[in-house]
Amino acid sequence: MVGNKEFHSRNKHQGTYDFEKLVKVNPSLKEFVHPGKSDRLSIDFSNPKAVKELNRSLLLSDYKLNEWNIPAGYLCPPVPGRADYIHAVADLLAESYDKNLMNFKVKCLDIGTGANCIYPIIGISEYDWKFIVSETDPKAIKNIEWILSKNHILKDKIEIRKQPNAEKIFQNIINSNDLFDCTICNPPFFSSEEDAIKANTRKSRNLSRDKKAQSNFNFGGIGKELWYKGGEAAFIAKMIRESKQSATNVYWFTSLVSSEKNIPKIIQALKGVKATDFKIIEQNRGNKKSRIVAWTFLNKKLKQIWNKSKK
Repeated sequence: MVGNKEFHSRNKHQGTYDFEKLVKVNPSLKEFVHPGKSDRLSIDFSNPKAVKELNRSLLLSDYKLNEWNIPAGYLCPPVPGRADYIHAVADLLAESYDKNLMNFKVKCLDIGTGANCIYPIIGISEYDWKFIVSETDPKAIKNIEWILSKNHILKDKIEIRKQPNAEKIFQNIINSNDLFDCTICNPPFFSSEEDAIKANTRKSRNLSRDKKAQSNFNFGGIGKELWYKGGEAAFIAKMIRESKQSATNVYWFTSLVSSEKNIPKIIQALKGVKATDFKIIEQNRGNKKSRIVAWTFLNKKLKQIWNKSKK
């Protein structure tokens, strides 16, 4: 495992937030900004509305968007951490293809992109990637369509594929003639709604003494975004099993892994499907430690053929 204590070197969110700049691009943030420690401007990170406006400001300021929003109750992603995932996968592809990051076109599949469409926004803004995004929720799909309609930078870069069966991950999404350089996924972490509420209550207590904030998810999120029976390990194991059916359609399958204790189960699943190679990439950045698991079924010959197609 390879780890760093700071954000990725290409991550735009190094150091503290420039709240004066962010308020200029998104005046709705202003009501949530107040002096924090050492009189530096900050927000109440246990307040989901404040967190949403902060992340909206970052997207408008740093990723060339004109407008962005999500419906009430949907997951609001922390942009800096999501950007790190994209940068790490970009490094993985550059290493695999032995090419400069900006000198090849990438087609990425985002599994369960959610109403926020965050990974495609970052991948397109930073690297001009093209995306297929899968989603089961009609309301989330409608919001993605709205985001696309408001932002020219995303035009012709994102194709939405509705997953008709919520029990499937890659099935019904990857067609026989598809070729993806990578897949990405932010899997549900908790095994039940009760577990999610308990965890968020503990987190809110650490972030704020305001008891009213304790019943809220500071990053929001509806059921399927936050929990899955068996939790993160079960979801990723299922993803690994399904990926075998699309072994030659994808160079690198990847997923975020929030809990280190799930790594042994994930490695066991990868060995079970006979992945030809896998990597665990550590990300010890910001206030949260996480990992990326990446795996492939391509043998040396298939990798060479794939690499030649990028020249």
